[in-house]
Amino acid sequence: MLNFLKKNVALAWAKKHVRKAEEFKKNSEKNQEELLLSLVNTAQKTLFGREHDFENIKTIKDFQERVRISDYEDLKPYIERVKKGQANILWTETPEYFAKTSGTTSGSKYIPISKEGMPYQIKGAQSALFHYIAKKNNADFVKGKMIFLQGSPELEEIFGIKTGRLSGIVAHHIPNYLQKNRLPSWETNLMEDWEAKVDKIVEETEKENMTLISGIPPWLIMYFEKLIEKHGKKIKQIFPNLQLIVTGGVNYEPYRDKMEELLGGKVDIVQTFPASEGFFAFQDDYTKEGLLLLTNHGIFYEFIPLEEYGKPDAKRLTLKDIELNKDYALILTTNSGLWAYSIGDVVRFIDKKPYRILVSGRTKHFTSAFGEHVIAFEVEEAMKATLEKFPAQITEFHLAPQVNPIEGLPYHEWFIEFEKEPENLDLFKNELDDQLRKRNTYYDDLISGNILQKLHIALLKKNAFHEYAKSQGKLGGQNKTPRLANDRKIADLLEIYKL
Repeated sequence: MLNFLKKNVALAWAKKHVRKAEEFKKNSEKNQEELLLSLVNTAQKTLFGREHDFENIKTIKDFQERVRISDYEDLKPYIERVKKGQANILWTETPEYFAKTSGTTSGSKYIPISKEGMPYQIKGAQSALFHYIAKKNNADFVKGKMIFLQGSPELEEIFGIKTGRLSGIVAHHIPNYLQKNRLPSWETNLMEDWEAKVDKIVEETEKENMTLISGIPPWLIMYFEKLIEKHGKKIKQIFPNLQLIVTGGVNYEPYRDKMEELLGGKVDIVQTFPASEGFFAFQDDYTKEGLLLLTNHGIFYEFIPLEEYGKPDAKRLTLKDIELNKDYALILTTNSGLWAYSIGDVVRFIDKKPYRILVSGRTKHFTSAFGEHVIAFEVEEAMKATLEKFPAQITEFHLAPQVNPIEGLPYHEWFIEFEKEPENLDLFKNELDDQLRKRNTYYDDLISGNILQKLHIALLKKNAFHEYAKSQGKLGGQNKTPRLANDRKIADLLEIYKL
Protein backbone atom coordinates (compact mmCIF):
# COMPACT_ATOMS: atom_id res chain seq x y z
CA MET A 1 0.00 0.00 0.00
CA LEU A 2 2.81 2.41 0.94
CA ASN A 3 4.60 1.76 -2.37
CA PHE A 4 1.36 2.34 -4.26
CA LEU A 5 0.92 5.72 -2.55
CA LYS A 6 4.54 6.71 -3.19
CA LYS A 7 4.17 5.86 -6.87
CA ASN A 8 0.97 7.88 -7.30
CA VAL A 9 2.31 10.85 -5.35
CA ALA A 10 5.45 10.80 -7.51
CA LEU A 11 3.35 10.78 -10.70
CA ALA A 12 1.26 13.74 -9.50
CA TRP A 13 4.29 15.78 -8.42
CA ALA A 14 6.12 15.00 -11.65
CA LYS A 15 3.29 16.10 -13.95
CA LYS A 16 2.80 19.32 -12.00
CA HIS A 17 6.54 20.03 -12.14
CA VAL A 18 6.80 19.47 -15.91
CA ARG A 19 3.80 21.76 -16.59
CA LYS A 20 5.50 24.49 -14.57
CA ALA A 21 8.81 23.95 -16.38
CA GLU A 22 7.22 24.85 -19.72
CA GLU A 23 7.28 28.51 -18.64
CA PHE A 24 11.07 28.78 -18.35
CA LYS A 25 11.56 26.89 -21.63
CA LYS A 26 9.59 29.60 -23.47
CA ASN A 27 11.21 32.59 -21.75
CA SER A 28 14.86 31.58 -21.47
CA GLU A 29 16.43 34.69 -23.05
CA LYS A 30 14.41 37.12 -20.94
CA ASN A 31 14.95 35.07 -17.78
CA GLN A 32 18.70 35.04 -18.36
CA GLU A 33 19.04 38.82 -18.64
CA GLU A 34 16.85 39.37 -15.58
CA LEU A 35 18.87 36.81 -13.65
CA LEU A 36 22.22 38.44 -14.44
CA LEU A 37 21.02 41.88 -13.33
CA SER A 38 19.57 40.36 -10.17
CA LEU A 39 22.88 38.65 -9.34
CA VAL A 40 24.82 41.86 -9.98
CA ASN A 41 22.41 43.89 -7.84
CA THR A 42 22.65 41.40 -4.97
CA ALA A 43 26.46 41.48 -5.04
CA GLN A 44 26.93 45.27 -5.42
CA LYS A 45 28.48 45.71 -1.98
CA THR A 46 30.79 42.71 -2.13
CA LEU A 47 34.51 43.25 -2.60
CA PHE A 48 34.28 41.88 -6.15
CA GLY A 49 31.22 44.02 -6.87
CA ARG A 50 32.89 47.22 -5.66
CA GLU A 51 36.06 46.50 -7.63
CA HIS A 52 34.05 45.90 -10.82
CA ASP A 53 31.59 48.81 -10.52
CA PHE A 54 28.51 46.61 -10.17
CA GLU A 55 26.53 49.67 -9.11
CA ASN A 56 26.59 50.99 -12.69
CA ILE A 57 25.87 47.72 -14.50
CA LYS A 58 22.44 48.00 -16.13
CA THR A 59 22.80 45.69 -19.14
CA ILE A 60 24.59 42.52 -20.23
CA LYS A 61 26.96 44.71 -22.28
CA ASP A 62 27.83 46.74 -19.17
CA PHE A 63 28.65 43.51 -17.35
CA GLN A 64 30.85 42.21 -20.16
CA GLU A 65 32.76 45.51 -20.33
CA ARG A 66 33.52 45.47 -16.60
CA VAL A 67 34.00 41.78 -15.80
CA ARG A 68 36.52 39.86 -17.87
CA ILE A 69 36.51 36.09 -18.32
CA SER A 70 38.10 34.38 -15.34
CA ASP A 71 39.36 30.95 -14.38
CA TYR A 72 40.15 29.53 -10.96
CA GLU A 73 43.57 31.19 -10.81
CA ASP A 74 41.92 34.58 -11.36
CA LEU A 75 39.40 34.04 -8.57
CA LYS A 76 41.81 32.26 -6.23
CA PRO A 77 42.88 35.43 -4.29
CA TYR A 78 39.21 36.09 -3.48
CA ILE A 79 38.55 32.45 -2.57
CA GLU A 80 41.58 32.43 -0.26
CA ARG A 81 40.02 35.32 1.66
CA VAL A 82 36.70 33.46 1.83
CA LYS A 83 38.56 30.40 3.15
CA LYS A 84 39.75 32.57 6.03
CA GLY A 85 36.13 33.22 6.99
CA GLN A 86 35.70 36.63 5.37
CA ALA A 87 32.19 37.48 4.15
CA ASN A 88 31.07 39.83 1.39
CA ILE A 89 33.97 38.90 -0.90
CA LEU A 90 32.49 37.16 -3.97
CA TRP A 91 28.96 36.81 -2.58
CA THR A 92 27.09 38.52 0.22
CA GLU A 93 27.82 35.84 2.82
CA THR A 94 30.37 33.10 3.31
CA PRO A 95 29.47 29.97 1.35
CA GLU A 96 27.44 27.20 2.88
CA TYR A 97 29.91 24.71 1.36
CA PHE A 98 33.15 24.42 -0.55
CA ALA A 99 33.07 21.69 -3.19
CA LYS A 100 36.65 20.44 -3.32
CA THR A 101 37.82 19.33 -6.74
CA SER A 102 41.12 18.24 -8.24
CA GLY A 103 42.96 20.84 -10.27
CA THR A 104 45.96 20.53 -12.58
CA THR A 105 47.72 23.89 -12.19
CA SER A 106 45.99 25.01 -9.00
CA GLY A 107 46.16 21.87 -6.89
CA SER A 108 42.84 21.36 -5.11
CA LYS A 109 40.13 23.82 -6.08
CA TYR A 110 37.56 25.10 -3.61
CA ILE A 111 34.36 25.96 -5.46
CA PRO A 112 31.96 28.02 -3.33
CA ILE A 113 28.34 26.89 -3.01
CA SER A 114 26.08 29.48 -1.37
CA LYS A 115 22.91 28.81 0.58
CA GLU A 116 21.09 30.09 -2.54
CA GLY A 117 23.06 27.82 -4.86
CA MET A 118 22.81 24.52 -3.00
CA PRO A 119 19.04 23.98 -3.51
CA TYR A 120 19.51 24.20 -7.29
CA GLN A 121 21.94 21.26 -7.20
CA ILE A 122 19.17 19.16 -5.67
CA LYS A 123 16.41 20.64 -7.83
CA GLY A 124 18.35 19.80 -11.00
CA ALA A 125 18.50 16.11 -10.13
CA GLN A 126 14.88 16.11 -8.97
CA SER A 127 13.75 17.80 -12.17
CA ALA A 128 15.52 15.18 -14.28
CA LEU A 129 13.63 12.42 -12.45
CA PHE A 130 10.30 14.30 -12.54
CA HIS A 131 10.59 14.80 -16.31
CA TYR A 132 11.32 11.11 -16.74
CA ILE A 133 8.33 10.08 -14.61
CA ALA A 134 5.96 12.47 -16.39
CA LYS A 135 7.13 11.69 -19.93
CA LYS A 136 7.08 7.93 -19.37
CA ASN A 137 4.00 8.04 -17.10
CA ASN A 138 5.88 5.58 -14.96
CA ALA A 139 7.18 5.85 -11.40
CA ASP A 140 7.65 2.15 -10.69
CA PHE A 141 11.26 2.67 -9.67
CA VAL A 142 10.21 4.44 -6.44
CA LYS A 143 9.05 1.05 -5.14
CA GLY A 144 12.52 -0.48 -5.16
CA LYS A 145 16.05 0.21 -3.98
CA MET A 146 18.21 2.94 -5.50
CA ILE A 147 21.92 3.66 -5.61
CA PHE A 148 23.03 7.28 -5.46
CA LEU A 149 26.74 6.61 -5.37
CA GLN A 150 28.65 9.48 -3.77
CA GLY A 151 32.15 10.18 -2.73
CA SER A 152 32.65 10.13 1.00
CA PRO A 153 29.94 12.22 2.73
CA GLU A 154 32.38 13.00 5.52
CA LEU A 155 33.00 16.76 5.44
CA GLU A 156 35.77 18.85 6.95
CA GLU A 157 35.38 22.47 8.00
CA ILE A 158 37.38 25.49 6.87
CA PHE A 159 36.54 28.44 9.13
CA GLY A 160 33.06 27.01 9.62
CA ILE A 161 32.51 26.26 5.91
CA LYS A 162 31.74 22.58 5.33
CA THR A 163 34.06 21.19 2.68
CA GLY A 164 34.11 17.99 0.64
CA ARG A 165 33.45 16.53 -2.81
CA LEU A 166 30.16 17.63 -4.35
CA SER A 167 28.75 14.09 -4.41
CA GLY A 168 29.50 13.78 -0.69
CA ILE A 169 27.83 17.12 0.02
CA VAL A 170 24.74 16.10 -1.95
CA ALA A 171 24.46 12.96 0.21
CA HIS A 172 23.39 15.24 3.07
CA HIS A 173 20.51 16.60 1.01
CA ILE A 174 18.80 13.48 -0.34
CA PRO A 175 15.07 13.89 0.49
CA ASN A 176 13.74 11.89 3.43
CA TYR A 177 11.26 10.01 1.23
CA LEU A 178 14.20 8.46 -0.65
CA GLN A 179 16.44 7.73 2.33
CA LYS A 180 14.87 4.37 3.25
CA ASN A 181 15.30 3.07 -0.29
CA ARG A 182 18.82 4.41 -0.70
CA LEU A 183 21.97 2.33 -1.04
CA PRO A 184 24.81 1.82 -0.32
CA SER A 185 24.99 2.23 3.44
CA TRP A 186 26.45 5.36 4.98
CA GLU A 187 29.41 3.35 6.29
CA THR A 188 30.19 2.02 2.81
CA ASN A 189 29.99 5.49 1.29
CA LEU A 190 32.61 6.62 3.82
CA MET A 191 35.15 4.15 2.40
CA GLU A 192 38.02 5.78 0.50
CA ASP A 193 39.51 2.71 -1.19
CA TRP A 194 37.48 2.58 -4.40
CA GLU A 195 37.94 -1.09 -5.25
CA ALA A 196 37.07 -2.17 -1.72
CA LYS A 197 34.11 0.20 -1.81
CA VAL A 198 32.72 -1.31 -5.02
CA ASP A 199 33.17 -4.82 -3.61
CA LYS A 200 31.17 -3.77 -0.56
CA ILE A 201 28.48 -2.19 -2.75
CA VAL A 202 28.17 -5.47 -4.67
CA GLU A 203 27.71 -7.28 -1.37
CA GLU A 204 25.07 -4.83 -0.16
CA THR A 205 23.07 -4.70 -3.40
CA GLU A 206 23.32 -8.09 -5.08
CA LYS A 207 20.22 -9.51 -3.37
CA GLU A 208 18.17 -6.30 -3.33
CA ASN A 209 15.35 -5.20 -5.62
CA MET A 210 17.41 -2.56 -7.45
CA THR A 211 15.28 -0.26 -9.60
CA LEU A 212 17.47 2.84 -10.09
CA ILE A 213 21.25 3.06 -10.32
CA SER A 214 23.14 6.34 -10.64
CA GLY A 215 26.79 6.95 -11.50
CA ILE A 216 29.26 7.92 -14.21
CA PRO A 217 29.69 5.26 -16.95
CA PRO A 218 33.20 4.03 -15.96
CA TRP A 219 32.00 3.41 -12.39
CA LEU A 220 28.82 1.68 -13.59
CA ILE A 221 30.85 -0.60 -15.84
CA MET A 222 33.20 -1.55 -13.01
CA TYR A 223 30.27 -2.27 -10.68
CA PHE A 224 28.37 -4.29 -13.29
CA GLU A 225 31.43 -6.33 -14.25
CA LYS A 226 32.01 -7.31 -10.63
CA LEU A 227 28.37 -8.40 -10.30
CA ILE A 228 28.53 -10.43 -13.52
CA GLU A 229 31.83 -12.06 -12.53
CA LYS A 230 30.34 -13.10 -9.20
CA HIS A 231 26.97 -14.37 -10.49
CA GLY A 232 27.66 -15.40 -14.08
CA LYS A 233 24.53 -13.52 -15.18
CA LYS A 234 23.74 -10.26 -16.98
CA ILE A 235 22.57 -7.32 -14.88
CA LYS A 236 18.90 -7.58 -15.90
CA GLN A 237 18.94 -11.19 -14.72
CA ILE A 238 20.40 -10.13 -11.38
CA PHE A 239 18.10 -7.09 -11.09
CA PRO A 240 15.00 -7.93 -13.17
CA ASN A 241 13.16 -4.78 -11.99
CA LEU A 242 15.98 -2.37 -12.84
CA GLN A 243 14.18 0.41 -14.70
CA LEU A 244 16.43 3.44 -14.80
CA ILE A 245 20.08 4.46 -14.94
CA VAL A 246 20.94 8.11 -14.28
CA THR A 247 24.36 9.07 -15.54
CA GLY A 248 26.49 12.17 -16.06
CA GLY A 249 30.01 13.51 -15.95
CA VAL A 250 31.03 12.24 -19.40
CA ASN A 251 29.40 11.68 -22.79
CA TYR A 252 27.43 8.44 -22.49
CA GLU A 253 27.44 7.49 -26.18
CA PRO A 254 30.93 5.90 -26.35
CA TYR A 255 29.92 3.63 -23.46
CA ARG A 256 26.46 2.73 -24.77
CA ASP A 257 27.35 -0.55 -26.54
CA LYS A 258 29.38 -1.80 -23.58
CA MET A 259 26.60 -0.89 -21.16
CA GLU A 260 23.94 -2.59 -23.26
CA GLU A 261 25.99 -5.77 -23.37
CA LEU A 262 26.46 -5.81 -19.59
CA LEU A 263 22.81 -4.99 -18.92
CA GLY A 264 21.49 -7.71 -21.21
CA GLY A 265 18.04 -6.14 -21.41
CA LYS A 266 16.06 -2.93 -21.68
CA VAL A 267 16.88 -0.21 -19.14
CA ASP A 268 16.06 3.48 -19.60
CA ILE A 269 18.95 5.95 -19.49
CA VAL A 270 18.70 9.57 -18.32
CA GLN A 271 21.78 11.70 -19.00
CA THR A 272 22.61 14.73 -16.85
CA PHE A 273 25.22 17.51 -16.76
CA PRO A 274 26.11 18.35 -13.14
CA ALA A 275 29.31 19.93 -11.80
CA SER A 276 30.58 21.51 -8.60
CA GLU A 277 29.76 24.90 -10.11
CA GLY A 278 26.11 24.05 -10.75
CA PHE A 279 23.61 21.64 -12.27
CA PHE A 280 23.36 22.76 -15.89
CA ALA A 281 21.26 20.37 -17.95
CA PHE A 282 19.51 17.01 -18.19
CA GLN A 283 17.85 14.85 -20.81
CA ASP A 284 14.16 15.72 -21.01
CA ASP A 285 13.29 14.10 -24.35
CA TYR A 286 14.14 10.41 -24.68
CA THR A 287 13.44 10.28 -28.43
CA LYS A 288 16.41 12.47 -29.37
CA GLU A 289 19.91 13.53 -28.35
CA GLY A 290 20.52 16.62 -26.29
CA LEU A 291 20.19 17.93 -22.74
CA LEU A 292 17.78 20.67 -21.70
CA LEU A 293 19.75 23.73 -20.56
CA LEU A 294 18.45 24.97 -17.20
CA THR A 295 18.18 28.71 -17.69
CA ASN A 296 16.27 29.42 -14.48
CA HIS A 297 18.58 27.70 -11.97
CA GLY A 298 20.66 30.60 -10.64
CA ILE A 299 23.22 30.53 -13.47
CA PHE A 300 23.75 33.12 -16.22
CA TYR A 301 25.44 31.60 -19.27
CA GLU A 302 27.80 33.06 -21.84
CA PHE A 303 29.32 31.25 -24.80
CA ILE A 304 32.64 31.86 -26.53
CA PRO A 305 33.16 30.34 -30.01
CA LEU A 306 35.76 27.66 -29.42
CA GLU A 307 38.07 28.97 -32.15
CA GLU A 308 38.21 32.31 -30.30
CA TYR A 309 38.59 30.94 -26.79
CA GLY A 310 41.63 32.41 -25.01
CA LYS A 311 41.88 35.45 -27.29
CA PRO A 312 41.56 38.84 -25.56
CA ASP A 313 38.91 40.06 -28.00
CA ALA A 314 36.88 36.83 -28.08
CA LYS A 315 33.15 37.28 -28.62
CA ARG A 316 30.98 36.68 -25.54
CA LEU A 317 27.61 35.49 -26.77
CA THR A 318 24.33 34.96 -24.94
CA LEU A 319 21.51 32.57 -25.80
CA LYS A 320 20.02 34.85 -28.46
CA ASP A 321 23.35 34.89 -30.36
CA ILE A 322 24.25 31.21 -30.51
CA GLU A 323 24.25 29.07 -33.66
CA LEU A 324 23.31 25.43 -33.87
CA ASN A 325 25.98 22.73 -34.30
CA LYS A 326 28.84 25.01 -33.32
CA ASP A 327 31.21 24.49 -30.38
CA TYR A 328 31.34 27.03 -27.55
CA ALA A 329 33.35 27.34 -24.36
CA LEU A 330 30.87 27.54 -21.49
CA ILE A 331 31.13 30.63 -19.22
CA LEU A 332 29.16 30.90 -15.95
CA THR A 333 28.01 33.59 -13.57
CA THR A 334 26.35 32.00 -10.55
CA ASN A 335 24.42 32.75 -7.38
CA SER A 336 27.37 31.34 -5.45
CA GLY A 337 29.77 34.11 -6.50
CA LEU A 338 31.44 32.87 -9.66
CA TRP A 339 31.67 35.75 -12.15
CA ALA A 340 32.21 35.14 -15.90
CA TYR A 341 33.90 31.90 -14.90
CA SER A 342 35.28 29.51 -17.51
CA ILE A 343 34.37 26.04 -16.31
CA GLY A 344 36.43 24.33 -19.04
CA ASP A 345 33.54 22.54 -20.76
CA VAL A 346 32.67 22.86 -24.43
CA VAL A 347 29.02 22.63 -25.51
CA ARG A 348 27.20 22.41 -28.83
CA PHE A 349 23.58 23.52 -29.29
CA ILE A 350 21.37 21.16 -31.25
CA ASP A 351 18.04 22.89 -30.60
CA LYS A 352 16.75 26.35 -29.64
CA LYS A 353 13.11 25.58 -28.83
CA PRO A 354 13.88 24.80 -26.08
CA TYR A 355 17.65 25.21 -25.77
CA ARG A 356 19.29 21.79 -25.83
CA ILE A 357 23.01 21.06 -25.78
CA LEU A 358 25.54 18.29 -26.17
CA VAL A 359 28.71 18.35 -24.09
CA SER A 360 31.30 18.20 -26.86
CA GLY A 361 34.56 18.33 -24.91
CA ARG A 362 36.86 20.28 -22.63
CA THR A 363 38.73 23.46 -23.50
CA LYS A 364 41.97 21.83 -22.30
CA HIS A 365 41.30 18.42 -23.85
CA PHE A 366 42.15 18.61 -27.52
CA THR A 367 44.81 17.50 -29.96
CA SER A 368 46.37 20.25 -32.04
CA ALA A 369 50.07 19.48 -32.24
CA PHE A 370 49.87 20.15 -35.98
CA GLY A 371 47.18 22.87 -36.02
CA GLU A 372 44.21 20.50 -36.44
CA HIS A 373 42.45 21.26 -33.12
CA VAL A 374 40.59 17.96 -32.87
CA ILE A 375 38.10 17.95 -29.98
CA ALA A 376 36.47 15.18 -27.95
CA PHE A 377 33.13 15.32 -29.73
CA GLU A 378 34.83 14.68 -33.09
CA VAL A 379 36.83 11.66 -31.91
CA GLU A 380 33.83 10.19 -30.07
CA GLU A 381 31.57 10.61 -33.10
CA ALA A 382 34.27 9.14 -35.37
CA MET A 383 34.59 6.14 -33.05
CA LYS A 384 30.81 5.70 -32.88
CA ALA A 385 30.47 5.71 -36.69
CA THR A 386 33.35 3.26 -37.05
CA LEU A 387 31.86 0.84 -34.54
CA GLU A 388 28.59 0.89 -36.47
CA LYS A 389 30.41 -0.27 -39.60
CA PHE A 390 32.96 -2.60 -37.97
CA PRO A 391 31.43 -3.96 -34.75
CA ALA A 392 33.68 -4.14 -31.71
CA GLN A 393 33.48 -3.29 -28.02
CA ILE A 394 35.58 -0.50 -26.57
CA THR A 395 36.42 -0.27 -22.89
CA GLU A 396 38.22 3.07 -23.19
CA PHE A 397 40.58 4.99 -25.46
CA HIS A 398 43.00 7.92 -25.48
CA LEU A 399 44.37 9.89 -28.44
CA ALA A 400 47.75 11.62 -28.39
CA PRO A 401 50.03 13.10 -31.07
CA GLN A 402 53.24 11.31 -32.05
CA VAL A 403 55.37 14.23 -33.20
CA ASN A 404 58.74 12.46 -33.47
CA PRO A 405 58.22 8.89 -34.67
CA ILE A 406 61.21 6.61 -35.16
CA GLU A 407 60.47 6.61 -38.88
CA GLY A 408 58.01 8.18 -41.28
CA LEU A 409 55.66 11.11 -40.86
CA PRO A 410 54.08 12.15 -37.55
CA TYR A 411 50.66 10.74 -36.70
CA HIS A 412 47.84 10.49 -34.19
CA GLU A 413 48.21 7.49 -31.91
CA TRP A 414 45.03 5.97 -30.47
CA PHE A 415 45.54 3.88 -27.33
CA ILE A 416 42.52 1.54 -27.30
CA GLU A 417 41.47 -1.07 -24.78
CA PHE A 418 39.07 -3.40 -26.60
CA GLU A 419 36.67 -5.65 -24.77
CA LYS A 420 36.14 -7.32 -28.14
CA GLU A 421 38.37 -6.50 -31.10
CA PRO A 422 37.01 -5.93 -34.62
CA GLU A 423 37.43 -8.82 -37.03
CA ASN A 424 39.82 -6.79 -39.18
CA LEU A 425 41.83 -4.20 -37.27
CA ASP A 426 43.31 -2.63 -40.43
CA LEU A 427 39.88 -1.96 -41.92
CA PHE A 428 38.75 -0.60 -38.55
CA LYS A 429 41.78 1.71 -38.38
CA ASN A 430 41.27 3.05 -41.92
CA GLU A 431 37.58 3.68 -41.28
CA LEU A 432 38.34 5.49 -38.02
CA ASP A 433 40.81 7.72 -39.85
CA ASP A 434 38.30 8.44 -42.62
CA GLN A 435 35.57 9.25 -40.11
CA LEU A 436 37.81 11.73 -38.29
CA ARG A 437 38.78 13.35 -41.60
CA LYS A 438 35.09 13.85 -42.38
CA ARG A 439 34.61 15.68 -39.08
CA ASN A 440 37.75 17.82 -39.03
CA THR A 441 38.81 19.50 -42.26
CA TYR A 442 42.18 20.58 -40.81
CA TYR A 443 43.07 16.97 -40.04
CA ASP A 444 41.92 15.97 -43.52
CA ASP A 445 44.18 18.64 -45.07
CA LEU A 446 47.17 17.40 -43.04
CA ILE A 447 46.64 13.83 -44.28
CA SER A 448 46.01 14.93 -47.88
CA GLY A 449 49.06 17.20 -47.81
CA ASN A 450 51.37 14.44 -46.52
CA ILE A 451 52.06 16.37 -43.33
CA LEU A 452 50.67 13.49 -41.26
CA GLN A 453 50.34 9.80 -41.95
CA LYS A 454 47.13 7.96 -41.09
CA LEU A 455 46.45 7.23 -37.45
CA HIS A 456 48.04 4.33 -35.59
CA ILE A 457 46.25 2.12 -33.07
CA ALA A 458 48.09 0.87 -29.97
CA LEU A 459 46.28 -2.12 -28.48
CA LEU A 460 46.20 -2.17 -24.70
CA LYS A 461 45.89 -5.05 -22.27
CA LYS A 462 42.61 -5.74 -20.45
CA ASN A 463 42.10 -3.40 -17.48
CA ALA A 464 44.81 -1.06 -18.77
CA PHE A 465 42.87 2.14 -18.04
CA HIS A 466 41.77 0.80 -14.68
CA GLU A 467 45.39 0.07 -13.73
CA TYR A 468 46.56 3.42 -15.11
CA ALA A 469 43.96 5.30 -13.04
CA LYS A 470 44.90 3.29 -9.97
CA SER A 471 48.60 4.06 -10.45
CA GLN A 472 47.79 7.79 -10.56
CA GLY A 473 45.55 7.69 -7.48
CA LYS A 474 42.55 8.55 -9.66
CA LEU A 475 40.44 5.43 -9.40
CA GLY A 476 36.71 5.87 -8.83
CA GLY A 477 34.51 8.80 -7.90
CA GLN A 478 34.29 11.45 -10.59
CA ASN A 479 37.79 10.75 -11.95
CA LYS A 480 38.00 10.01 -15.66
CA THR A 481 40.88 9.73 -18.11
CA PRO A 482 40.79 12.43 -20.82
CA ARG A 483 39.90 11.03 -24.23
CA LEU A 484 42.57 13.11 -25.96
CA ALA A 485 45.54 15.29 -25.19
CA ASN A 486 47.90 17.71 -26.91
CA ASP A 487 50.99 16.03 -25.45
CA ARG A 488 52.12 12.52 -24.53
CA LYS A 489 52.05 12.72 -20.73
CA ILE A 490 49.24 10.16 -20.47
CA ALA A 491 50.33 8.28 -23.61
CA ASP A 492 53.82 7.68 -22.20
CA LEU A 493 52.32 6.20 -19.03
CA LEU A 494 50.04 3.96 -21.10
CA GLU A 495 53.00 2.53 -23.04
CA ILE A 496 53.60 -0.15 -20.39
CA TYR A 497 50.11 -1.57 -21.00
CA LYS A 498 50.59 -2.19 -24.73
CA LEU A 499 50.03 -5.72 -25.99
